[in-house]
Amino acid sequence: MALSFETLDDLAAHIGDCHRCPLGDTRTHLVFGVGDPEASLMFIGEAPGRNEDLRGEPFVGAAGVLLDELLASIGMTRSQAYIANILKCRPPQNRDPLPLEIETCTPFLRDQVRLIRPQVLVTLGNYATRFVLKTEMGITRIRGVATRAGAYTVLPIFHPAAALYDRTKRDVLFEDFAQIGSLLAGQPAVAVAGPDALTFFGERS
Repeated sequence: MALSFETLDDLAAHIGDCHRCPLGDTRTHLVFGVGDPEASLMFIGEAPGRNEDLRGEPFVGAAGVLLDELLASIGMTRSQAYIANILKCRPPQNRDPLPLEIETCTPFLRDQVRLIRPQVLVTLGNYATRFVLKTEMGITRIRGVATRAGAYTVLPIFHPAAALYDRTKRDVLFEDFAQIGSLLAGQPAVAVAGPDALTFFGERS
């Protein structure tokens, strides 16, 4: 039976010191998410990395510094957004999430999205984008294309960490953040997600 939570604090208390999958035995800290519980802008990444695992907070280190710059370019700070991941624990050696881990953890992410109900939901990189939109298209092909999925506007973009290794992606990220600003100002999405995408948001069984 599905549980219903009224606040993010209720959800975090329910998750607790989670050991529902084997990642609970290998992580340092669970990374629940951080930001404004009533944010109009929410980011979804893949999973915590090494720095995030050590600190218990998403987007620390060099990628976090770039995220702050990107937010500043549209007049925002990270305290005005909300940041979460597909997984809340770091996979060993930053490997891809396993099906059992995804199945175990993503109901909590869905609850976060439901409780925050952001105006714009930004997926960071291939993994988060493919999972949320239920697409096989790569991020290079669909980045910057705003899509309406049920009650949400979803915008896939490159993960800021990718720009640390490929400087050409830095300018693209600033372009995409300008689009985030436009979407927050009320610009409509230009595409409609297929029905499979609605399964992530609990809008179709």
